[in-house]
Amino acid sequence: MKLELPAKKTLIHTVTVPIRWGDMDAMGHVNNTLYFRYMEIARLQWMFESGVPANPQGEGPVIANAFCNFIRQLEFPGEVLVRTYAGAVGRSSFDTYHELCRTDDPDMVYANGGATVVWVDFPAQKSAPLPVHLRDRLA
Repeated sequence: MKLELPAKKTLIHTVTVPIRWGDMDAMGHVNNTLYFRYMEIARLQWMFESGVPANPQGEGPVIANAFCNFIRQLEFPGEVLVRTYAGAVGRSSFDTYHELCRTDDPDMVYANGGATVVWVDFPAQKSAPLPVHLRDRLA
């Protein structure tokens, strides 16, 4: 089942990630698990740049779900251009979406996917309202 990215989303971050030789599997293309890693790298870089890293003694983001649509094979050598988008924003969560392209083929989507991020009070082990500065960055 292919999950579609919503039409209403806002570009919030772009990052380039090198494809490493070790990212490939026995079939000669980037292993499926690495697509999730590329999305994670982009999401975390955006969060750190936005001033919202996880604080295990306080609050921070956790992933509630994640998905990926594999459209074309990524292969070494090259670089992945990951575009990160924000979608729906709730009281304590927001949706992120990603498009994975190659830097030498930036208009061709090789994969897309997303994740729901929940803001959590770690000591209480329950969701918490999104911080105002994060909500403002997502608006």
